[in-house]
Amino acid sequence: MQLWSSDPVLKKLSLANPIHFLALGFGSGLAAKAPGTFGTLAAIPLYLLMAGLPLSWYLGLTLVSVLAGFYICDKASKDMGVHDHGAIVWDEVAGLLITLIAAPAGWLWLAIGFALFRFFDILKPWPIKVLDAKVHGGIGIMIDDVLAGVFAFLCLQGIVYLAG
Repeated sequence: MQLWSSDPVLKKLSLANPIHFLALGFGSGLAAKAPGTFGTLAAIPLYLLMAGLPLSWYLGLTLVSVLAGFYICDKASKDMGVHDHGAIVWDEVAGLLITLIAAPAGWLWLAIGFALFRFFDILKPWPIKVLDAKVHGGIGIMIDDVLAGVFAFLCLQGIVYLAG
């Protein structure tokens, strides 16, 4: 079984380039299978570093991850010559950070947030699917994951409320 993608377009990127390194989710996007899932997994250490911060800092850093992601994803896709290549997973990193805004501490909530985010990212319910198809560039790469993160955040907060 091949662990890393052999897609020739990836030869246009370098993990030594900070933009490419981030776009590829610290290298996780190079996984041969399910790079989006591996990209989401790569977000967990970043989340754990941010989780203890005051909410205002967490929100600010999450906003920075989204705004920077517009550029990061756009630049990497242009360097590759392919729009929204599966190896570009910074959008998954930002999406999980959105999902976990104000999440209670604990691995259970992290796992539920992870599952909810992947569910919405893969399913792409309306309007996510429409925007994913119609918006291009870095914003287009990011928008579906930002919205999946918002949907997952709302569901996670609902579950937290019901679990009381």
